[in-house]
Amino acid sequence: MILVRPAATALLLTLAASTAALAAEPSGCDKFKWDIARERAALTAADRQSLTWGAEVATVPATGIVLGLRPAADAKLPTAPERAPKDGTFAGVARFTAAPRAGVYTVGLSAAAWIDVVQDGKTLKPIAFSGATDCDGIRKTVKYELGSQPFVLQISGAPEDAISVAILPAE
Repeated sequence: MILVRPAATALLLTLAASTAALAAEPSGCDKFKWDIARERAALTAADRQSLTWGAEVATVPATGIVLGLRPAADAKLPTAPERAPKDGTFAGVARFTAAPRAGVYTVGLSAAAWIDVVQDGKTLKPIAFSGATDCDGIRKTVKYELGSQPFVLQISGAPEDAISVAILPAE
């Protein structure tokens, strides 16, 4: 049997609390790695287009969209998500049928969820990520290098049955 002295117990608890604090995500709009003003404005705009699950869209909208989602267990996404969704979460998909101008784009979300961008049959790897809690209207933004081909946007692991999404050329 190992006996732990009170001072050692206090030290262990302090170390555990410090580790948890380091693992916590940043809080506040000023904690994003880059300026999020355009993404945040698009995600909260009154003229956001509503898309149902599986919608086909000709071009990437200049403002945000509200994507309808289904329970993850029923979503049947065309490509398996890179991260398996948790039970009780929601997922959705939208197909962008016209080729965008090739370049770096940010995909911003209003809530915590996983983003997969599939282009030319391949899941694209993000080139940068930034997120923070406690920032009204935006939770995360991810940068992707898009080619000039149509693409599929998949969202999974969302806490509700709709999510605001903004896909904007990076500045």
